[in-house]
Amino acid sequence: MYASLHDCIIDLEKNGQLVRIKQEIDPYLEMAEIQRRAYEKKAPAIFFENVKGSPFPAVSNLYGTIDRCEFIFRKTLSGIKKVVALKADPTNFLKAPHKYLSAPFTAINALPMRTWNNPVLWGKTTLSQLPQLKSWSMDGGAYITLPQVYTEDLDSPGVMKSNLGMYRIQISGNNFVPDKELGLHYQIHRGIGVHHSKAHSRNEKLKVSIFVGGPPAHTFAAVMPLPEGLSELMFGGMFAGRRFRYTRKDGHFISSDADFCIVGTIDPTRTKPEGPFGDHLGYYSLAHDFPVMEVEAVYHRKNAIFPFTVVGRPPQEDTSFGHLIHEVTAAMVPVSITGLHAMHAVDAAGVHPLLLAVGSERYMPYRKRLPQEILTIANAVLGFNQASLAKYLMIVAKEDNPPKISNLPAYFQHLWERIDLTRDLHFQTRTTMDTLDYSGTALNEGSKVVMAAAGEKIRTLATELPANFSLPEGFSKPYFCLPGIIAVQATKFDKHIINVGEPAAIRFAQEMEKVQGMEGIPLIVLVDDSEFTAAKLNNFLWVSFTRSNPSHDIYGVHSFNAHKHWGCKGSLVIDARIKPHHAPPLIEDAAIMKRVDALSAKGGPLSGII
Repeated sequence: MYASLHDCIIDLEKNGQLVRIKQEIDPYLEMAEIQRRAYEKKAPAIFFENVKGSPFPAVSNLYGTIDRCEFIFRKTLSGIKKVVALKADPTNFLKAPHKYLSAPFTAINALPMRTWNNPVLWGKTTLSQLPQLKSWSMDGGAYITLPQVYTEDLDSPGVMKSNLGMYRIQISGNNFVPDKELGLHYQIHRGIGVHHSKAHSRNEKLKVSIFVGGPPAHTFAAVMPLPEGLSELMFGGMFAGRRFRYTRKDGHFISSDADFCIVGTIDPTRTKPEGPFGDHLGYYSLAHDFPVMEVEAVYHRKNAIFPFTVVGRPPQEDTSFGHLIHEVTAAMVPVSITGLHAMHAVDAAGVHPLLLAVGSERYMPYRKRLPQEILTIANAVLGFNQASLAKYLMIVAKEDNPPKISNLPAYFQHLWERIDLTRDLHFQTRTTMDTLDYSGTALNEGSKVVMAAAGEKIRTLATELPANFSLPEGFSKPYFCLPGIIAVQATKFDKHIINVGEPAAIRFAQEMEKVQGMEGIPLIVLVDDSEFTAAKLNNFLWVSFTRSNPSHDIYGVHSFNAHKHWGCKGSLVIDARIKPHHAPPLIEDAAIMKRVDALSAKGGPLSGII
């Protein structure tokens, strides 16, 4: 249990899980490149003692491995899981009281505690004195990437109905007034949006507090997808094994144990362009108007430490958060949605673009098993918390003994052996999408598709192309990504015709009607680089599901429309080429890479680490 970020760092260092860099490191791209390599190498956490342009040290890669996360939370993780298990099924206590005796003691820490000992109020600084972290060359300015953003409900003020969320914070660049304004970017379906909406309707300023650092449990609490109206401070206290300490100053809520606390207000009538920002789908999210926070003060504790992470094409460090969320909330899945047994947001596909699920299929068991109950469950999933942002939802029946949901190749094989493409595709058009997903028609706008599979196998998936296989002119280099799934290289996308589709993809689907022996290949993905797409499972997942919008980019061989239902009698075709309206992918800066190469060379401060 840690009372501060400093406590955690000392503990990690004692146990060989943190290294210090004494040499001055530039927060402009250099620190981010080091962090990306540290994560890839499963390196220790890295403490930057000398950050160029800032009096404050920084730390990254705290959550860089699952093992380190479990080490950090080793004293509280099991207790949290017991509390969640009892919440899911209170009779668990009666079944095994000895196992759950500690749960009430964990729950005691849920109640936030006001205190007069507030280390964070030791000193004051400015935004420009914080490490000016810029992760990607096209970023609009410097960002805080591990913030805890606190707001309260204007109709029901107070800590118990507050919201603590992690929304990136732009602290320089664009046309923000230096040290006086910052950009507060929050995505669709976030708790702060409810509070902002109420402030807007009342034409009243919304008080905002941004915490950086503090006990690691507070950072994790900010990313937990808790139901609306349930404060993340309660979860943060339980996970820290120590009640969330707070105070109030000049009307603002202050996290006593944070390293930094930025306070101010949002005028609900004001916005400014925020971004671009290299984001966790592996592309830039572009500049758009978002709320402006008018900064009143920046507090910090003595010897404050600035924690940061870097997002980009997954997997990155935030993958660890996803793992912990799955582990902590697993017991709640079956009771949150009746009939749902497992749910897995695929990190390599950017989380929201691809969601896998397993559900019960108990309707009319005396008949041939068809996707029925799992369709009801799919509709519930698409209305459940952040799962509502899923773009591709694949769901299979528990009664068919599917493989473990985290075994992606086996899950894909199970689904594609069973799916009936004339029947089992269900679209939602002109609906909401993840704010960071630019495959749709506009910001937060796009479509969804449910792919449901139940019953006996209807095909054997091919691992070789059929005899005399040929592709239409302009298409080449077919490679298997998985059994039954091939990537085909297509000409670069020239233009995107909304509501009509791109002629090359239509022509491909039509000409593939002439090809025989394709029964074992139910999915074809059109891509810019098929060799890259098929080289790794993660490449296939990233390309296929981040670069396609179901309503516009799904085609089919022998496709048809019948009473508003679309399907195909041959292979499904996903056009996953980069389109003109897509955001650009993230590319490392060559000069920065050379500088970091030197730092990690023999004799350098990072030799043997990254």
